[in-house]
Amino acid sequence: MADFNRFGAAPRVKVVKTSTTGTLYVDYLDTEDLRRLLTPNGKIQSRKRTGMTAREQRLAAQAIKRARYMALLPFTSATL
Repeated sequence: MADFNRFGAAPRVKVVKTSTTGTLYVDYLDTEDLRRLLTPNGKIQSRKRTGMTAREQRLAAQAIKRARYMALLPFTSATL
């Protein structure tokens, strides 16, 4: 039960990083963090569940799509 807070919700996942120039980015090669943003069926979770801003959500979605295209993440739940 250590992975959940007292309300039963999972802790927020921080996948958006800041570069030395101050720009936000999401590394598509970091599949472990990106996998936490997917549902068990392989769908991208909503902003409401992840707690990210709209900009961060767009960056994360683009990184997930790139990782899927490069075969680092699955498209479906058959291989999750």
